[in-house]
Amino acid sequence: MRDPLNLVVFGLSLSSSWGNGHATTFRALLRGLAASGHNVLFLERDVPWYAGHRDLPSPDFCTLAYYDTIDAVLATHGARLKEADAVIVGSYVPDGCELIDRLAHLAPRHLCFYDIDTPVTLAALERGEEPYLARRQIPLFDIYFSFSGGAVLDILEHRFQARKAAALYCSVDAERYVNTREPLRWDLGYLGTYSADRQPTLERLLLEPARRLPDLRFVVAGPQYPGEIEWPENVERIDHLPPREHASFYSRQRFTLNVTRADMIAAGWSPSVRLFEAAACSAPIISDEWRGLDELLPDGQALVIARTSEDVVAVLTRMDDATRRMIAEAARSEVLASHTGLARARQMAEALAALEQTPSATMTLDPQIDSVRRS
Repeated sequence: MRDPLNLVVFGLSLSSSWGNGHATTFRALLRGLAASGHNVLFLERDVPWYAGHRDLPSPDFCTLAYYDTIDAVLATHGARLKEADAVIVGSYVPDGCELIDRLAHLAPRHLCFYDIDTPVTLAALERGEEPYLARRQIPLFDIYFSFSGGAVLDILEHRFQARKAAALYCSVDAERYVNTREPLRWDLGYLGTYSADRQPTLERLLLEPARRLPDLRFVVAGPQYPGEIEWPENVERIDHLPPREHASFYSRQRFTLNVTRADMIAAGWSPSVRLFEAAACSAPIISDEWRGLDELLPDGQALVIARTSEDVVAVLTRMDDATRRMIAEAARSEVLASHTGLARARQMAEALAALEQTPSATMTLDPQIDSVRRS
């Protein structure tokens, strides 16, 4: 058995799932790491919008610590950061660029990045925007773990000079996402925070079918939807649904809808955590279309791809229960075999362990020219 890893992770949030998908992604991954015997310190910036909505303030699978400033976290945890087998910084961490520079100067054993938003990150960098990661910093990382796979990995290595890009898709906690066997309540539902680029697809694949099928029941759960949206009368709204209620929510849907952000559609190979959660709960999935989806969950076998409102209406009115259940169970089998938190933790641990076989190049930052150099 491989020796346990000692890891430090800086992430957007672990304690609060409010308005973000990072928390559930980290929870599944870190539970998997703990189950494999590894030790994790998770460092989270203490910000008011998450502090007021914490649904997991004291996890039992890792050590969670909050910090106010970068100076404070480095002073408090500096020794742990230098001793760790790897320090991993996630996307959207507040003041991420400054944090990465400071960590690089601290020179931990291995410094890695886990991008839970790879297509969004790369699109921003192409526009010259660097909200949490600077383009010049990408060669600093021993491994750039990417939410997206496929061609995105080649882009990271060849266009952005990542030393090693590795796919690390999101995952599901298989023990917490199971069908609850509750009676069906909705014919089609959707779970997701409001996003302007997703809203046209939600309009096409849920709201318009709801208008055409007034006798059926629909639901949209998630925060931050603008007040001016006109919801059909047969669409129920739930403002926020904590993770402990996700399994029940999926289990009560005859079908569930997966909607993907525009940057992720453009990149392809970018499954959302909601896709895996729904499948684990045996909720039959109707999804928008993007490259790589059919490789993960084959269309017509493990989900149904819908391109138009008519496609959704046809599924809701014509698909028999036997076919619906067959599709749901095929998706569940695939997700439990390949996309659990434990499976993802093993992938990360194997990639980090392999670094010990390949000596890391020493990286330094030159503050005068603000660039990355190899020495």
